[in-house]
Amino acid sequence: MPGQFMARPRTKVLEIRLGDEKISRMNPADQHTGLDAFDRQLLVALQKDNRTPLRVLAEQVHLSTAAVQRRIRRMEDAGVIMSNTAVVNPERVGRPVTILVEVHAKVAQADRLEALKKTFAGPEVQQCYYVTGEADFVLILAVSSMAEYDAIAHRLFSGNEDVQWFRTVVAMDRVKVSLDVPVVTTISA
Repeated sequence: MPGQFMARPRTKVLEIRLGDEKISRMNPADQHTGLDAFDRQLLVALQKDNRTPLRVLAEQVHLSTAAVQRRIRRMEDAGVIMSNTAVVNPERVGRPVTILVEVHAKVAQADRLEALKKTFAGPEVQQCYYVTGEADFVLILAVSSMAEYDAIAHRLFSGNEDVQWFRTVVAMDRVKVSLDVPVVTTISA
């Protein structure tokens, strides 16, 4: 049918048919992720509140509740949605001090770096990044006091033979805290 518009929600390609000619456009991000516009809209909504009822999500993205449930399960199975967690206010649970630590490793051997990564992945560390630049790692910790941090710093950094130096930055205010990932929901022209 001339001028017929067809959107295939399960594919990554938006198809527009003009007579016998088919014009296709793909969101560049979708080439690698397998996510379509519906999936992306769901991700935006779920990052705001992952307890939103399926019925409400279905209305927002114009799909059936069953389709939304299948898509969420598929994204969980594929590792796109890594977990469903609660965001906890650290002050309300006795961890009001946020610490950022830059760590420079003495070692360059892969096995020793992997050991450091495991050391820095302990429960006292909220986030750990292996980075480029002057430091090799950046860690984020939430602690109850500077005394607690001092004990952690001795155990993880100053008492660790694989650490050359570390630098501590104490946050004065938590201006923005989020793990939301920006998700593009439209195909640009």
